[in-house]
Amino acid sequence: MKNITLLLILFSTSNIMAQPNCESFKYYGDMIKYEACQKAMEIKGHYQFSKEYQTILDKAIAIDPTYDYPYWAKSVAYLKSGDFVTWKKLIDKAVELNPIGHLGYRGWCRYQFFRDYKGSIEDIEKLDSLVDYDIGHSQNGTYHLNIAKGLCYKGIGEREKAIGILEKQIDLNEKQDFIGAYDYLHLGVLYYETEKFEKAIEMFTKQAETNDLAENHYYLALTYRELDRLTEYKSSLKTAKERYLDGKKMSDPYSNPMDKIYLEDIESELKNG
Repeated sequence: MKNITLLLILFSTSNIMAQPNCESFKYYGDMIKYEACQKAMEIKGHYQFSKEYQTILDKAIAIDPTYDYPYWAKSVAYLKSGDFVTWKKLIDKAVELNPIGHLGYRGWCRYQFFRDYKGSIEDIEKLDSLVDYDIGHSQNGTYHLNIAKGLCYKGIGEREKAIGILEKQIDLNEKQDFIGAYDYLHLGVLYYETEKFEKAIEMFTKQAETNDLAENHYYLALTYRELDRLTEYKSSLKTAKERYLDGKKMSDPYSNPMDKIYLEDIESELKNG
């Protein structure tokens, strides 16, 4: 529960941090950006999909076309509305103007919304090459960006590389006492898929201790089946169904997370098992 609370704090903080500090431009004598920033901040209180919201940001861009924030803010509304072509044009411009500020966000969106694994890897690795500090977490706070990168490598079939990336980042996360909601699960599934069954069980056990999910017990059952431990296989499937019906399952309001399962998956396995 502690880790989940930390994730919520991080998510809240990330939204606050997204708001620019206009006074910093004034302090450094960049009055054009200061004026553009002040104009952009007039979006507060306006609905993202409203004409007023977009018009204010257009005016900010007119004041200073080199200011990245209005392009990013406009892009978010288009992403949420499903206009991905316009989103891409706007976020690409924001990245061009401020790569360190927006590469992580674009990389995460490429993974979360489009399963553009190669594009996501490119953005995250580019960001990592530009900074000498921790590259941070996904926009929704669920994953460290390195975990997301590892999942992208899994997505393109490079499972062993994915395992190495997840192992390294999870080790760092454990030292900071900040494990992501699904970190152990994803690594456990990778171990299962590469026939490292004992390691898979270890990860699924850790996942159950931090954030007990239907997916965790489902993949644990599959692992037990491979080891011919049929009593534990059936027990884990029953627990998976219980967790699922209790609503304890992977979720994302915008897309289906990697390794997510459905009730029919569990029931099919129960029937065939």
